[in-house]
Amino acid sequence: MAAVATPGGTNQLAHRVLRSDAGLASALRLNVLRLARRIRVERSDNDLSLSQLAVLGTLSRYGAMSAGELAAAENVKPPSMTRTISCLEAVGLVTRCAHDTDRRQVVVDLTDAARRVLDDDRRRRDAWLVKRLAGITPAERDVLRQAAPILERLAGS
Repeated sequence: MAAVATPGGTNQLAHRVLRSDAGLASALRLNVLRLARRIRVERSDNDLSLSQLAVLGTLSRYGAMSAGELAAAENVKPPSMTRTISCLEAVGLVTRCAHDTDRRQVVVDLTDAARRVLDDDRRRRDAWLVKRLAGITPAERDVLRQAAPILERLAGS
Protein backbone atom coordinates (compact mmCIF):
# COMPACT_ATOMS: atom_id res chain seq x y z
CA MET A 1 0.00 0.00 0.00
CA ALA A 2 1.42 3.39 -0.97
CA ALA A 3 1.47 6.37 1.35
CA VAL A 4 -1.86 8.17 1.06
CA ALA A 5 -1.69 11.94 1.30
CA THR A 6 -4.19 13.68 3.51
CA PRO A 7 -4.66 17.41 4.13
CA GLY A 8 -2.67 17.15 7.35
CA GLY A 9 0.13 14.93 6.04
CA THR A 10 0.59 11.26 5.28
CA ASN A 11 -1.95 8.63 6.28
CA GLN A 12 -0.93 6.83 9.50
CA LEU A 13 -2.06 3.43 8.18
CA ALA A 14 0.26 3.82 5.18
CA HIS A 15 3.16 4.57 7.55
CA ARG A 16 2.48 1.40 9.55
CA VAL A 17 2.35 -0.71 6.37
CA LEU A 18 5.67 0.75 5.16
CA ARG A 19 7.36 -0.41 8.37
CA SER A 20 7.25 -4.03 7.21
CA ASP A 21 9.46 -5.33 4.41
CA ALA A 22 6.38 -6.61 2.60
CA GLY A 23 4.73 -3.20 2.85
CA LEU A 24 7.87 -1.48 1.61
CA ALA A 25 8.15 -3.92 -1.28
CA SER A 26 4.55 -3.28 -2.27
CA ALA A 27 4.90 0.51 -2.09
CA LEU A 28 8.16 0.46 -4.04
CA ARG A 29 6.72 -1.82 -6.73
CA LEU A 30 3.66 0.33 -7.18
CA ASN A 31 5.41 3.69 -7.17
CA VAL A 32 8.46 2.69 -9.22
CA LEU A 33 6.12 1.25 -11.87
CA ARG A 34 4.00 4.41 -11.86
CA LEU A 35 7.09 6.61 -12.20
CA ALA A 36 8.52 4.42 -14.97
CA ARG A 37 5.21 4.52 -16.83
CA ARG A 38 5.07 8.32 -16.49
CA ILE A 39 8.65 8.71 -17.73
CA ARG A 40 7.88 6.44 -20.70
CA VAL A 41 5.15 8.87 -21.75
CA GLU A 42 7.89 11.47 -22.24
CA ARG A 43 9.63 9.37 -24.91
CA SER A 44 10.70 10.95 -28.17
CA ASP A 45 8.55 10.22 -31.19
CA ASN A 46 11.08 7.89 -32.82
CA ASP A 47 8.98 4.74 -33.38
CA LEU A 48 11.45 2.58 -31.45
CA SER A 49 10.12 -0.04 -29.06
CA LEU A 50 11.15 0.03 -25.42
CA SER A 51 13.21 -3.12 -26.06
CA GLN A 52 15.06 -1.43 -28.90
CA LEU A 53 15.74 1.65 -26.77
CA ALA A 54 16.97 -0.60 -23.96
CA VAL A 55 19.46 -2.28 -26.31
CA LEU A 56 20.73 1.11 -27.48
CA GLY A 57 21.05 2.22 -23.87
CA THR A 58 23.00 -0.90 -22.94
CA LEU A 59 25.40 -0.38 -25.85
CA SER A 60 25.76 3.26 -24.83
CA ARG A 61 26.62 2.33 -21.24
CA TYR A 62 28.89 -0.66 -21.86
CA GLY A 63 30.18 -0.23 -25.39
CA ALA A 64 30.21 -2.71 -28.25
CA MET A 65 28.99 -6.22 -27.35
CA SER A 66 28.22 -9.51 -29.02
CA ALA A 67 24.60 -10.47 -29.59
CA GLY A 68 24.91 -13.09 -26.84
CA GLU A 69 26.25 -10.55 -24.37
CA LEU A 70 23.43 -8.16 -25.26
CA ALA A 71 20.85 -10.92 -24.82
CA ALA A 72 22.25 -11.74 -21.38
CA ALA A 73 22.38 -8.07 -20.37
CA GLU A 74 18.76 -7.54 -21.44
CA ASN A 75 17.49 -10.89 -20.09
CA VAL A 76 16.14 -12.09 -23.44
CA LYS A 77 16.75 -15.17 -25.57
CA PRO A 78 19.47 -14.86 -28.25
CA PRO A 79 17.02 -15.28 -31.18
CA SER A 80 14.95 -12.36 -29.86
CA MET A 81 18.08 -10.24 -29.56
CA THR A 82 19.13 -11.16 -33.10
CA ARG A 83 15.76 -9.89 -34.38
CA THR A 84 16.08 -6.67 -32.38
CA ILE A 85 19.62 -6.10 -33.67
CA SER A 86 18.46 -6.73 -37.26
CA CYS A 87 15.70 -4.12 -36.89
CA LEU A 88 18.10 -1.59 -35.39
CA GLU A 89 20.63 -2.27 -38.13
CA ALA A 90 17.97 -1.84 -40.83
CA VAL A 91 17.23 1.70 -39.61
CA GLY A 92 20.90 2.59 -39.26
CA LEU A 93 21.17 2.66 -35.47
CA VAL A 94 23.68 -0.18 -34.99
CA THR A 95 26.47 -1.74 -36.98
CA ARG A 96 27.88 -5.25 -36.87
CA CYS A 97 31.56 -6.00 -37.27
CA ALA A 98 33.95 -8.87 -36.60
CA HIS A 99 35.30 -9.29 -33.07
CA ASP A 100 38.90 -8.08 -32.66
CA THR A 101 40.28 -11.37 -31.36
CA ASP A 102 37.64 -13.95 -32.33
CA ARG A 103 36.63 -13.55 -35.97
CA ARG A 104 33.79 -16.06 -35.48
CA GLN A 105 31.95 -13.56 -33.30
CA VAL A 106 30.11 -10.46 -34.43
CA VAL A 107 30.14 -7.33 -32.31
CA VAL A 108 27.28 -4.81 -32.30
CA ASP A 109 27.96 -1.11 -31.81
CA LEU A 110 26.04 2.18 -31.92
CA THR A 111 26.06 4.52 -34.88
CA ASP A 112 26.20 8.29 -34.51
CA ALA A 113 22.49 8.36 -35.39
CA ALA A 114 21.76 6.08 -32.42
CA ARG A 115 23.72 8.36 -30.11
CA ARG A 116 21.62 11.31 -31.29
CA VAL A 117 18.38 9.34 -30.75
CA LEU A 118 19.47 8.40 -27.23
CA ASP A 119 20.59 11.92 -26.36
CA ASP A 120 17.28 13.38 -27.53
CA ASP A 121 15.27 10.74 -25.69
CA ARG A 122 17.22 11.20 -22.46
CA ARG A 123 17.00 14.99 -22.66
CA ARG A 124 13.21 14.88 -22.94
CA ARG A 125 12.77 12.45 -20.05
CA ASP A 126 15.32 14.20 -17.85
CA ALA A 127 13.68 17.60 -18.47
CA TRP A 128 10.34 16.19 -17.31
CA LEU A 129 11.90 14.70 -14.18
CA VAL A 130 13.88 17.87 -13.36
CA LYS A 131 10.59 19.81 -13.38
CA ARG A 132 9.06 17.29 -10.97
CA LEU A 133 12.11 17.37 -8.69
CA ALA A 134 11.80 21.16 -8.47
CA GLY A 135 8.41 20.61 -6.85
CA ILE A 136 9.74 18.71 -3.84
CA THR A 137 11.77 19.96 -0.89
CA PRO A 138 15.58 19.96 -0.79
CA ALA A 139 15.40 17.38 2.01
CA GLU A 140 13.26 15.10 -0.17
CA ARG A 141 15.74 15.50 -3.04
CA ASP A 142 18.53 14.50 -0.64
CA VAL A 143 16.60 11.35 0.29
CA LEU A 144 16.26 10.52 -3.42
CA ARG A 145 20.01 11.10 -3.93
CA GLN A 146 20.67 8.53 -1.21
CA ALA A 147 18.07 6.12 -2.60
CA ALA A 148 19.24 6.28 -6.23
CA PRO A 149 22.26 3.93 -5.81
CA ILE A 150 20.11 1.51 -3.79
CA LEU A 151 17.45 1.45 -6.50
CA GLU A 152 20.19 0.84 -9.07
CA ARG A 153 21.41 -2.17 -7.08
CA LEU A 154 17.87 -3.52 -6.76
CA ALA A 155 17.29 -3.09 -10.51
CA GLY A 156 20.55 -4.86 -11.33
CA SER A 157 20.01 -7.93 -9.18
